[in-house]
Amino acid sequence: MEDNTREYMHRLGWEPFFEEQYELQKVPGSIPARVSSESKGLYRVFSPDGELSAKLSGKMRYTSREMNVQPAVGDWVVLKPLAGEENGVIHSILPRKSKFSRKAAGRNAGEQVISANVDTVFIVNGLDGGRNFNLRRIERYLILAQSSGAAPVIVLNKIDACLDPGAQVRSVESVTKGVPVLAVSAKERTGLDALLRYLAEGKTVAFLGSSGAGKSTLINALLGEDRQDTGKVRENDSMGRHTTTRRELILLPGGGVVIDTPGMRELQLWAVEDDLKNTFDDVDALARECRFNDCSHMKESGCSVRAAVDRGDLDPSRLESYRKLQKEIEYLTAREEQGARLIEKGKYKKIALASKQLTKQKRDIA
Repeated sequence: MEDNTREYMHRLGWEPFFEEQYELQKVPGSIPARVSSESKGLYRVFSPDGELSAKLSGKMRYTSREMNVQPAVGDWVVLKPLAGEENGVIHSILPRKSKFSRKAAGRNAGEQVISANVDTVFIVNGLDGGRNFNLRRIERYLILAQSSGAAPVIVLNKIDACLDPGAQVRSVESVTKGVPVLAVSAKERTGLDALLRYLAEGKTVAFLGSSGAGKSTLINALLGEDRQDTGKVRENDSMGRHTTTRRELILLPGGGVVIDTPGMRELQLWAVEDDLKNTFDDVDALARECRFNDCSHMKESGCSVRAAVDRGDLDPSRLESYRKLQKEIEYLTAREEQGARLIEKGKYKKIALASKQLTKQKRDIA
């Protein structure tokens, strides 16, 4: 690559890790590219040839259906540009450094990747009342962040609309256990320098949170322009109207990359037991002191968790949240295992059917 192209790719987050993987997967005439948006199977990508439209190759489209792996915003892909066009064909996805996922909507235990190759996750909450500020929801986001491989940061936006921001910061710090908590105002451009420290050149930050929390307004403030469409929030619940409708990767003029996401109404977990323990390390530490290994922390004799609640050392609502999320992860794990068994069963059925067909063909020939 030429120096100016290499500098541009570095700004996009291109690292030796991806370069090594690309050398293993590249096809003749291909270039590396990063997915900036997706809509109905069509993609926009940033590449050394500029911003292009792209679609999956026939082989990858078949493979993605079979493996349930499709490019997500933030992915690095192997792209073959089409001569004389501003279009290209995606042949493969490079291994991900991190990914932020949730359980896909519906009954099947499938994974939906929201963003990939993210260094830091900004979990944005609004302090203007309504449903935007919720400690239990913050805990849920933190579990997903633990699972993603990206570092979480809690961003409390709209301090200009809050009577006591300090009290809100302290309440969040009581459940985040060392995760940075930043209080800002996108409207008044207050506290933004703290966010910029995470947006060094070549670094990627994903903005996640409920509709109306002010994610796009924060990105506008960081861009210094109103590139992202934002809408007013509803007065009755402070939820957003007519705001971000799709995930999008945006290159900041001063370096760094941000990924804006729509507000998520449904945030089902895609995590494992260790992610829960890391987020609720205070509850987990107490649980290890319980008399019985399978203690439900309800009414058992010698339960250290219940004793902490009785002493006032542990908030009962935090314990209830822990129980709820634990059951959700256990259910998800069971569904995954069931799905894996069905997949294996399906493979054996195909093998058995092929064997019968081959035996029949041999008999017919004889």
